[in-house]
Amino acid sequence: MPTARTIAAAVLVAMPILALPLGAQTFTVKTHTLKNGMNILIQEDNAIPNVAFYTFFRIGSRNEGPGTTGISHYFEHMMFNGAEKYGPGEFDRVIEGIGGNNNAYTSQDVTAYQNWFPSGSANLEQIFDLEADRIGRLSFDPEMIESERGVVANERRMSVDNNNSSLLYEQLAATAYTAHPYMWPVIGWMSDIQTWTMDDLKHHWQVGYAPNNATVVIVGDVKADEVIRLAEKYLEPIPARNLPPKVKTVEPPQLGERRTTVRKPAQQPILLVAYHVPQADHPDYYALELLDNILSRGDSSRLYQRLVDKGQLAIQVSSNNAMNMDSGLFIFGVLPRAGIDTATCENALYDELEKIVADSVTETELTKAKNQMMASFYRSTQTINGRANNIGTYEVFFGDYRKLFSASEQMNKVTADDIQRVAKLYFSENNRTVATLIPEEASK
Repeated sequence: MPTARTIAAAVLVAMPILALPLGAQTFTVKTHTLKNGMNILIQEDNAIPNVAFYTFFRIGSRNEGPGTTGISHYFEHMMFNGAEKYGPGEFDRVIEGIGGNNNAYTSQDVTAYQNWFPSGSANLEQIFDLEADRIGRLSFDPEMIESERGVVANERRMSVDNNNSSLLYEQLAATAYTAHPYMWPVIGWMSDIQTWTMDDLKHHWQVGYAPNNATVVIVGDVKADEVIRLAEKYLEPIPARNLPPKVKTVEPPQLGERRTTVRKPAQQPILLVAYHVPQADHPDYYALELLDNILSRGDSSRLYQRLVDKGQLAIQVSSNNAMNMDSGLFIFGVLPRAGIDTATCENALYDELEKIVADSVTETELTKAKNQMMASFYRSTQTINGRANNIGTYEVFFGDYRKLFSASEQMNKVTADDIQRVAKLYFSENNRTVATLIPEEASK
């Protein structure tokens, strides 16, 4: 069976970062735009007889509103539950039958579908047929809709309501944002999950899954001409449709620290601290990525040394710089040691951030961070899956996959002064939101 098709808020584990490329890591990508507006990106690699087939739809929780939160994630499930030609469960069965597998995820900005399968003309055509069926002719069977509604509601209970880290993250986002739809949980509020109407569902699918709202990335043992021929045969006949309404709301500057507290039965307290930072295509993105690395990546990182190793204040510390289409959050997570309160950990965190604001970082730290991030990308580009993900990510979040090849230049331009500048600019008290989970004894 395929793995669970969801993305939960991993707030206390270092989230996957978008690694940056080595200058030498370039490869040829062939592009083609279908008449219906769907973009196709192809990277031929016949080193191994396999293919990675990604489809990115620019639809996520940022495209939702009151009453429809979680609906993008719901369609991540429904896209595997039957269309005109292939019924419920058939998508998985057919892919497994040719020796492949698949997965999908939903985020604040995108819903992405991933297929991995052995190469060959018959297999490639089969995947195109499967994708065309669900993109163009998805089933809206009332019985299946209600069944999957229950599955998603139960997923929320397990992954959020009964998960202290995810529950606290949800409250953090709802507090940090007052205007922008990033305040909505990706999985949705329970009351919305239980009450989406058929009209809500059909409208969201019509705009979100329009072919002109999608980018397909195919990497592996294929021929570009054959990919384009099959795309024109199976995907081009799907009519272009209206796109999701543009997200016009810009989160206003935060004018003072915000705090939220969750009190519930728990084994230990949790601390989350968030600062608003710019979107992925902002010039400060690379400096923030490097700062993220310096602060929490590895046992020699500043926060690990201060809070975990030498300080013995926490059993775990993490940070994550957002990669979003709009202004996101730079989030720190701390699990205090037994007997240590969250206030002590919070003060130690701020002290370390103030040191960077006052004195910046050393050239040794900065060089190490750059080397680590470039090495990470190099490893990812050794797989067809890593290349497909990187090509699609740069195309969708940075506006052009070609920026993948110049990112190393942008990163290498970052200086210690840039690190100090962004720390001072974004890690201010007025720009801070703090969420704390305080354990309580369960009611008898």
